Amino acid sequence: MTPISSDLDRKIRQIIRRCGLQAEQMASEGFEVTEKGPEDYVTNIDAALDVQLATAFTDLFPNDGVITEENRRSRQQFHNNFSRLWCIDPIDGTEDFIHGRGNYSVMVGLLEDYQPRAGWVYAPSRDQMYFGGVNWGLFEATGDRDPTPLPMESRQSSPTAPLRMLIGHRDHQRYGAAIVTALPNVEFYFIGSFGLKVLEVVMGRADLYLYLNRRVKLWDTTGPLSLAKTAGLACCSLEGEPICFVPNAIDPDTLAHKQAILIGQPHLIAELRPKLVAAIHSTSKKSGVRVESDCLY
Repeated sequence: MTPISSDLDRKIRQIIRRCGLQAEQMASEGFEVTEKGPEDYVTNIDAALDVQLATAFTDLFPNDGVITEENRRSRQQFHNNFSRLWCIDPIDGTEDFIHGRGNYSVMVGLLEDYQPRAGWVYAPSRDQMYFGGVNWGLFEATGDRDPTPLPMESRQSSPTAPLRMLIGHRDHQRYGAAIVTALPNVEFYFIGSFGLKVLEVVMGRADLYLYLNRRVKLWDTTGPLSLAKTAGLACCSLEGEPICFVPNAIDPDTLAHKQAILIGQPHLIAELRPKLVAAIHSTSKKSGVRVESDCLY
């Protein structure tokens, strides 16, 4: 059963695209930047779009919960026993947005009974929307054209081909050297938005995405992981457990995941995860940094 009707999907995409194009226009006119926390930035554009998206989704789905990144009070809805929760990130990849780079996105995800069911990731700089979900499929749409099925081409790895891994700058600084020692053919690359990183793996342009620092929140993961799961990718912790969205696996105040995240083709995850675990844990032991927390069901 498709989680979203074609009419509702069309309305959702219109809302997201309108906000994304507005972000592009507002950015050209200048904006204010403030720091929410250490290396965690927000602009007045994030705040404006947050209000618009929250209002639009509350109107469209009055019986569902709506959680948005910039409205701290909305986080309580995760604890209010809603069957369906809309998790919204007005600008994912804010640092790229601030510096005029195009690797940012507007993201919406549907969490149903604590499972990611559907997602929309819109890249305003390319005017490109990626969307879909479980028992629905994956699609892309450019501009206002009709959507088309998303081509999914798994990269065929060979012993001599580099292993393309997406990783965040902070994780690379901390663990990159150890990973290279464990996986000598690894080739790191970096883009801003969590959602666009996941889509690189979905589209077969990357082999793995590794995220270790446990700062990522529900509005970052729900949409992209819905698309990854629909594509048949493995989405697991370093211990090989599924990424969890149940309350005990999520920080109650920040709604951050307690697990590290590894995304890739199942056969690659099975082959490489033990080597990554050994490399990461050896570095963590030396530095005293904890990177993994078991999922509590």
